[in-house]
Amino acid sequence: MVEAAASKATISRIAVRGGIATPGMRALPEEVPVALSFGGTTQAVMMATPNDLEDFGIGFALSEAIAHRPTDVMSLDIVEAEQGFDVQIQLDPALQTRFSARRRKMAGPVGCGLCGIESIEEALRALPQRRDVALTLAPDEVHDAVQSLTLHQVLRAETGAVHAAGFYRPGRGMALVREDVGRHNALDKLIGAMARARLDAAEGVVVLTSRISVDMVQKAAIAGAGVLVSVSAPTALAVRTAEQAGLTLIGIARGADFDIFTRPDRIIEGQKHDVA
Repeated sequence: MVEAAASKATISRIAVRGGIATPGMRALPEEVPVALSFGGTTQAVMMATPNDLEDFGIGFALSEAIAHRPTDVMSLDIVEAEQGFDVQIQLDPALQTRFSARRRKMAGPVGCGLCGIESIEEALRALPQRRDVALTLAPDEVHDAVQSLTLHQVLRAETGAVHAAGFYRPGRGMALVREDVGRHNALDKLIGAMARARLDAAEGVVVLTSRISVDMVQKAAIAGAGVLVSVSAPTALAVRTAEQAGLTLIGIARGADFDIFTRPDRIIEGQKHDVA
């Protein structure tokens, strides 16, 4: 396995401030093609930030329902290609046989979120129900989750050009954060990191910096989350899908203000949990 490339580069530029031009340097995020291959068959090629690629591979396999649990991934190798990386995954033999029979291949840009989908029915797939999630949040904890994500965005602080996804646990704070130039990639990396750390998504909140499209809801629901929060707004289809899945969907979370679109019963008035 090779080490992933640096997640950022320092590029020369001329800064114009107040009409005055000054030459200098600026940190920018890297963006390279990353192939996600299963048993030698490429499922998707994503433009991604080349860090946390093992998390990316496992998270993609889980969120796209190619694998059902982390143990379905028998091996994962990151192979350096001419201009990017190939994340080569070997699945449990039974799953690999099923996947190989489909023989699908698709190249997707940064915004791709439905990779390798062949039909409308598959794009609007049925999701596991999250109505049994016992998690509740005080309004202050929604604010804390978003603020904590901002504080943990190291690459964004340096470059100003990446998305992030984080897993926040009431009373314990932010557990994991992953960043990427692609919003779907950031969420897949988070899902993979959570699976590898054996964290139960139902015990916390998935927090995003991006708009909530239907595929982001699908990924969160498949990962087992009961609450999804973002600083941006959802699409109407994302709201309907979250409602069907029993997912609490919160958008436009900025400062102390936010909008609850589905399952408001998980948001309760009162004091927040003490952070350990």
